[in-house]
Amino acid sequence: MLDKLEMFIALAKAEHFGKAAEELGITQPTLSTGIKTLEEQLGVKLVFRGSKFGGLTPEGHSALNWARRIVSDTRHLREEMRFKKNGLSGQLRVAVIPTALTWAAQLSARFSEKNPNVRLTLLSRTSIEILSMIEDLDVDAGITYLDNEPTGRLSTVPLYREKYLLVCNRASRFAGRDGVGWHELEGERLALLTPDNQNRRIINGHFRDAGVTPDAWIESDSTVVLVANVERGDWVTILPADIAAFLAAGKALSLVPLSGNIRHPSVGLVAPYREPHTPTLQALLASAAQLADDSD
Repeated sequence: MLDKLEMFIALAKAEHFGKAAEELGITQPTLSTGIKTLEEQLGVKLVFRGSKFGGLTPEGHSALNWARRIVSDTRHLREEMRFKKNGLSGQLRVAVIPTALTWAAQLSARFSEKNPNVRLTLLSRTSIEILSMIEDLDVDAGITYLDNEPTGRLSTVPLYREKYLLVCNRASRFAGRDGVGWHELEGERLALLTPDNQNRRIINGHFRDAGVTPDAWIESDSTVVLVANVERGDWVTILPADIAAFLAAGKALSLVPLSGNIRHPSVGLVAPYREPHTPTLQALLASAAQLADDSD
């Protein structure tokens, strides 16, 4: 039944038989047969069918929670047995907000040094996508904001608080200053993350507090793109201090602190709450806690 439950989870996520089948690497008829078999085994209809996927039935929504729990528990069991046989090994998948990728690199380096037999996959995603991916069992953990998105039943390890810097070309009128007020950026040509990123919503909130309407000439889901455009043009961007320093290193760019009433949202590692965690995930949480302590 386990493979049928995984088919059901994939279908609920994709909301499309063809896309779910492609995601699983199987044919659409195989997926349809698997869902029908699961319905027969459970004795209920899980999916509304017509010419296309019509959504989950009320029973389907209830079954989805159980399916996620059963698949998660089964993966947990497999990892426990692998740990008892081989020690820490396998693979961890971690989704990371774009502005925390340098912290993700620090965490992965620290974790891998102690656990060389565990492979890591790091994916850049928005905070909302990260929570969804954890719920859908697509990743094992995430690095995201702890203050601004509902984190539900998650284990959390705070890593750092964001401090913002203006990134500008050295020819900019702001270059070399000790600080820049948010109100001074009225009318500036801004390069900012896309609005689906929580960082952008936080930045917009600071502009609103300063009575400024931000004028984003360039929007991207990549911090690399933002800094590359600032380096080559007359744009400016705003980024958290750590990734700003990393991306500006060796370039003709100036980093200037933002002044005024600034909120410093907390960013940390999140993972599904359970007792106990898998040995591999527990080791990642411990590495995150050590990284946070060493960074204080």
